[in-house]
Amino acid sequence: MNNDQKLLKILGNKDVLTLAFGAMIGWGWVVTTGLWITEAGSLGAILAFAIGGTMVIFVGLTYAELASALPLAGGEHVYSYKAMGRLASFITTWAIILGYISVVAFEAVALPTVFEYLFSGYSQGHLYTIAGWDVTATWAGVGILGSLLITWINYRGIKFSTSIMFILTLLIIIAGLILITGSSVGGNAQNMTPLFEKGIAGLLTVIIMTPFMFVGFDVIPQAAEEINLPQRRIGQLLIFSVLLAVVWYIAIIFGVSRILSPTEISQSNLVTADAMAKAFGNSQLMGNILVLGGIGGILTSWIGFYVGGSRAIYALANAGMLPKGLGELHPKYKTPHKAILLIGLFSTAAPLLGRPALVWLVDAGGLGLVVAWFMVAISFIILRKKAPDMKRPFKLPGGTTIGWIAAFMAFGISLLYMPGMPSALVWPYEWAIVGFWVILGAILYKLSMAKYGKKYADEHMKKEIDRVA
Repeated sequence: MNNDQKLLKILGNKDVLTLAFGAMIGWGWVVTTGLWITEAGSLGAILAFAIGGTMVIFVGLTYAELASALPLAGGEHVYSYKAMGRLASFITTWAIILGYISVVAFEAVALPTVFEYLFSGYSQGHLYTIAGWDVTATWAGVGILGSLLITWINYRGIKFSTSIMFILTLLIIIAGLILITGSSVGGNAQNMTPLFEKGIAGLLTVIIMTPFMFVGFDVIPQAAEEINLPQRRIGQLLIFSVLLAVVWYIAIIFGVSRILSPTEISQSNLVTADAMAKAFGNSQLMGNILVLGGIGGILTSWIGFYVGGSRAIYALANAGMLPKGLGELHPKYKTPHKAILLIGLFSTAAPLLGRPALVWLVDAGGLGLVVAWFMVAISFIILRKKAPDMKRPFKLPGGTTIGWIAAFMAFGISLLYMPGMPSALVWPYEWAIVGFWVILGAILYKLSMAKYGKKYADEHMKKEIDRVA
């Protein structure tokens, strides 16, 4: 790769933390907190996020060591290749791309959903009905316009993207802290009953949503080549961002369940906004402030996963595992612009699926994420045995123990998506998304291997890994 085809190394501490935390907290806490409490009860939802968060912390620790040792674009793509070879690398990266694109598509559906709170009755011009939900021209149009804007921001360069994310993340944090403080102080413990709802089934239903809510820390390894920090710091910031997100989600659930009764939660279209309003004397203004913070969350998550998804596609394309054109960098902005435009197509089409797509995307994307996390944990274990002398600036204690815990938890949660489980993926919609992605990946991989050859992929990967060894 010649010099004008290098990613720019320009991200500092603030940029990296903003990228990960902003991507993780996103919009899910605004739109689905009520669903978590309804499904599992107040304490059940908190417990589900504690369990899901624990898994993510262990997985994040394996990422932290590998990201500091192999700071290359594509993250998982590199770790799994060095540990298990070409096919495992493609499967791991293709799975994480499903997770990233599902988040991007989720945000494109979430944006018009939040507009309904601010501008009731704006949804006009019925187009068709999907799964009992009416898709209208103005509703889909808001999502499509938002998608075009986010595509443009990412096209213009990562520093531009993270600068915008920093401002929006501050907005989210301010709105969230006001909600947590107001509802915790103004609420009461009686509203938190029932503490548990629907028993184990309710708990498992929320647990399978947690990977989707925590995804974002792994955007750091994707952008590792653009981080201008000591390698050890990459691992430290990654873990710190995960811990912040765990505390954030549990505090939001606690605050909302204290201020709103179960009946109020079940009748609300946007529980966090209604909780904010009630905490401050039924103030519509305060509810709108929370919604503005939520819009900030949509945009930070949306931008962050364009970064993650486009860098993962870029890494696969450069290795000849996807069409090479997707690995080209823009001559001026030094962004993988064709990969960004490809993600933009998925994002722009998502609002046409309507609001039911929110849950489909959370569940289908979540399966992709835990499969990739499982593969990274296995890569961590293998590399501790296979490459004991590899330089590890952020080295975990305890040998392979943390890797085994991460692998066991990721595998266990992946089983919850399978048929026969109380929290299984919904047929046909959610399995259709997964099936389409598997078939598309198999076709693209086979065509790319036939065109560029296995030798090209292996030589490229060896050269990239030697570059940071």
